[in-house]
Amino acid sequence: MEEIWILIKYLFLGIFQGFTEPIPISSSGHLVILQDIIGMEFEGLQFEVLVNFGSLIAVLIIYRSDLIRLTKNGIGYLLSKDSRQKDDFDFIIYLIIGTIPAGVLGILLGDAIEVLSTTQTVGITLIITGVALWLIRNLRGRKGEGQLNWKDAMIVGFAQAVALIPGISRSGATIVAAMFLGMKRETALRFSFLLYIPVSLGTMLLSIEDLIASADSSAIWLGYAIAFIGSIVASYFSLIWFMNIMEKGKLKYFAYYCFIVGGLVLLFFLI
Repeated sequence: MEEIWILIKYLFLGIFQGFTEPIPISSSGHLVILQDIIGMEFEGLQFEVLVNFGSLIAVLIIYRSDLIRLTKNGIGYLLSKDSRQKDDFDFIIYLIIGTIPAGVLGILLGDAIEVLSTTQTVGITLIITGVALWLIRNLRGRKGEGQLNWKDAMIVGFAQAVALIPGISRSGATIVAAMFLGMKRETALRFSFLLYIPVSLGTMLLSIEDLIASADSSAIWLGYAIAFIGSIVASYFSLIWFMNIMEKGKLKYFAYYCFIVGGLVLLFFLI
């Protein structure tokens, strides 16, 4: 019976992380809050990397047609210099540029970021996330994929790096930055989640050895597998739901949520 409850715990963590990862409320921040509220012991950074990789699989499934098109046209442009394929080639370059800030700062400031993983910090940063979402709630933008430039990519990349701080949503930070730069909602959303792919993949590759070392029994591997599958399913439906909300311009509801949760965290954990 105890083993069943442990597996249920893994499933819950996988679904929880998977559902909160795509939407702009900070999955890492919510895990910090959850740990303090119910005293649940998390499995360390390696476990979080694993369930985030589950979210990556969901992103790959949803954006598979875009990825196939970008790959085909990017290679095609290199081989033929066909101007009709240049926009997709440039978009790939911008994704590479946008990945650099989070990659570099994640390596340089990893220990400092870990120190910030407190409930009080999350309360403050959730409110900051809410303010940012509120400011862009009515923006529409006019920039499509063919109108982006390297400066846009770098700014959105730095926004993704800021989201290394628990409580600052990665999707929220990148979408806010993209929309402030004048991108259309669908372009901002696509750029944000395609930018998630190299960061998540790189983090997973760097953590494989530690992940294997941390899972030292068949029971833990079963739990990891259940959490991983739960994360994929939850992330898939969460992202589909979020895409629909973005299309309708309803980001203000996430702002309300961040204000409420951030305020409650500060109220209960600072008193």
